[in-house]
Amino acid sequence: MAGQNLVEKIAQQFAVGLEPGHTVRAGDYLSLRPAYVMTHDNTGAVIPKFKSIGATRLANPRQVVVTLDHNIQDTSEENTKKYARIEAFARDMGADFYPAGRGIGHQIMVEEGYAWPGTLAVASDSHSNMYGGLGCLGTPVVRTDAAALWATGRTWWQVPPVAKVELRGKLRPGVTGKDVIITLCGFFRSDEVLNHAVEFAGDGLAALNVNSRLTIANMSTEWGALVGLFPVDDVTLAWLLARADFIAKRGPAGVPSDADAKDGQHPRMNRRRIEALREHPLRPDPDAVYAKELILDLDSVQPYISGPNTVKIAAPLAAVRDKKVKIHKAYLMSCVNARVDDLAEAAALVKGKKVAEGVEFYIAAASSEVQAEAERRGDWQALVEAGAIVLPPGCGACIGLGRGTLKAGEVGISATNRNFKGRMGDASAQAYLGSPAVVAASAISGYIDGPGDFAAAPPKGEVKILSQAVASTGDNPIIAGFPEKVTGELIYCHQDNLNTDGIYPGKYTYQDDFTPQQQASVVMENYDPEFGQIVQTGDLLVGGFNFGTGSSREQAATALKYRGLALVLAGSFSETYKRNALNNGYLALEAPDLVRDMKARFGTDKLTVRTGLPAVVDFRKSQVTAAGKTYAIGPVGPAAQELVLAGGLEGWVKERL
Repeated sequence: MAGQNLVEKIAQQFAVGLEPGHTVRAGDYLSLRPAYVMTHDNTGAVIPKFKSIGATRLANPRQVVVTLDHNIQDTSEENTKKYARIEAFARDMGADFYPAGRGIGHQIMVEEGYAWPGTLAVASDSHSNMYGGLGCLGTPVVRTDAAALWATGRTWWQVPPVAKVELRGKLRPGVTGKDVIITLCGFFRSDEVLNHAVEFAGDGLAALNVNSRLTIANMSTEWGALVGLFPVDDVTLAWLLARADFIAKRGPAGVPSDADAKDGQHPRMNRRRIEALREHPLRPDPDAVYAKELILDLDSVQPYISGPNTVKIAAPLAAVRDKKVKIHKAYLMSCVNARVDDLAEAAALVKGKKVAEGVEFYIAAASSEVQAEAERRGDWQALVEAGAIVLPPGCGACIGLGRGTLKAGEVGISATNRNFKGRMGDASAQAYLGSPAVVAASAISGYIDGPGDFAAAPPKGEVKILSQAVASTGDNPIIAGFPEKVTGELIYCHQDNLNTDGIYPGKYTYQDDFTPQQQASVVMENYDPEFGQIVQTGDLLVGGFNFGTGSSREQAATALKYRGLALVLAGSFSETYKRNALNNGYLALEAPDLVRDMKARFGTDKLTVRTGLPAVVDFRKSQVTAAGKTYAIGPVGPAAQELVLAGGLEGWVKERL
């Protein structure tokens, strides 16, 4: 039997209720008990979900971390009351709480040892991938999942396909981890890692410090990945020891869970745990299975600029600098690039200089501890003396909140992680991404600039498609009450990238009193107005690739369920769509070979086709049979079966309270 990769090994450790002898593989649906779950300002939205399912206490208060970091500049009465409610809830429930000003939640998870190497931590935020920079499997959950975790300590996860990204060689002077991830996003921009977990490997890791690793893991989200995981090595251990020594000098005072501390040590970041990591390192097996392998030559990476308004367009700094793209604002902030090393890098470039006339240069540390250390080193003062505008440790302009957002027609260069149109301000503005050095140099020059002299040249890399899966045993366990087989006629909708607005029109999304019958009556209205008349109860819907992309509205799943479609099969799904479907007791199953055959047979002339083909979905054998052919699907394990039988996550939680 083939070995496990690192993602599978960590998931195996945190899985609950596995069949005896079951080896976790990509594609498995698992019930997981993460070490920690973090929520930030969205705690305010999770609390009513938690209460609506009948929960009155946290299943494990030590598992829950609450941080305030998004809208901390808003001192209005409304937001002040919201923050007070969140703090009171955390206090009453016994959860760890970090107030506004302590820092960005992801940075706190790293600084305070919640994101521990070899463990699994989740957050109701897409940048929980960042924990992978320390070898912690971090992955996002939605707010409903967070409420369920609070109530039961458990959530579900389908282990994604895993891609190995081999980093070879060594970065040249002046090139950073931010340049690496911008290069990866721009060079491998054809969804190579979409909805994959990414494991980083290769001899190039030895020269990447933890700051660079956190940056790369964080922006693996923008690359399309669900996990960005680095191995635990000497670099990791050295960082942990330095952090533990710093905390030992600081003392455990101020740590919410001081009661868990032993011998005056920090309850998580201490030498005992670090030595245990050294003695029992977790590594992928030599014969681990990966879906694909991507290779990047670090020697070929140079400072890169991403944008405007997309991470999939990236150009060498040398090419952009020649165009002298005028900027109005520069940003050194966010969970991806506002740590001590980043501030030092920027400070070295601006020392003794002044921000260009007409440019606003905003800085916000990733945490209060980062700012204090930058002040101790003199870096913070150098930035301020150059003309930087100080904002409190938090998300701020990165997510379009608070002071300094982009106005109509403005151009910004940012060390943040996202430059989607309108995210950082007005939709007519243009946002570019770069390293802290690029941002600082641009603020001084007044146009997109950067250090060093690099000749514009493409990076060197390649993609290898490997074994896609371990052979199925053909005997998936079926729990009591769950059907072994589902039969129905295939209904084919050819559209790739069918977004949630096509499936369920946005104009109905916030009509809270819209009944299931009404949802069913408008399903697919924007895609094909005839869909509702064509389909029948019990049909099996076959969609294209990347089905359910776009917004996170859960009605795009429930409307199909209420219309009577037994389940939906597609070449691939938006991960958020798939999660919303199962959270509502509805199955969304990937069958790419079936979809390819449907495309070849029925083409694209009609939006919706009654194929006349009866099909059988066999859950025990993990396959679909139609038109005389058999197609593999991922195993629908007991964790997913439980959710379907309970009618969704809310029902599942209520059964366990």
